[in-house]
Amino acid sequence: MTSSNETKTTLAQILQQLSQQYLSQYQQVHAHLPIIDHDDEWPSPCEVDNEEGDNVLANGQVFWRPVDITDTDQLTFNNVESALGITLHLDIKSYFTSLYSESLDMSCEEGALSLLFAWNKDDFDRLQENVIGHILMKQRLKQKITVFFAVTDEEDMIISIDNDYGSVWVERVGCEPHKKLADSLTDFLSELSPSVHSA
Repeated sequence: MTSSNETKTTLAQILQQLSQQYLSQYQQVHAHLPIIDHDDEWPSPCEVDNEEGDNVLANGQVFWRPVDITDTDQLTFNNVESALGITLHLDIKSYFTSLYSESLDMSCEEGALSLLFAWNKDDFDRLQENVIGHILMKQRLKQKITVFFAVTDEEDMIISIDNDYGSVWVERVGCEPHKKLADSLTDFLSELSPSVHSA
């Protein structure tokens, strides 16, 4: 049987590889790291200092890159599980505690999607609130519990993990999952490729 540490390591490794592929492709297309608007109230370990040792560019933007979440951050879903009286699938917990990042655009056979991550520790707290809201909605509608981890280019379609089995599905917000994409999150992520477009 796979241990929780092995699962976390495997998922983290796949996410690291994907994020590095994304960065590499982005830099090939744009000749620099990805850029995002800087917010003094919303700093992130993803922000990268420029050559002058400052991370904010003249236009108020900042370079960023995905970074590994360290054990010292102690990010867990314990409060979500205790609030809802459920146990979240290990893949869900491993996925959201592996990387800090802005969303990463990817493509698969089904089309375009964006992988969602926490930008910083406060964003992880906000993510947990969204997960709780999503699960409460599922319980209210008497639907099986899923947890979203990606959005698609169709506004109300999300990609989620079945909490019981760990399989990956497409679902319309508020509806039961309707199309299975993979048996596991690692299988699904292994099929993705970065999608970087020129401006």
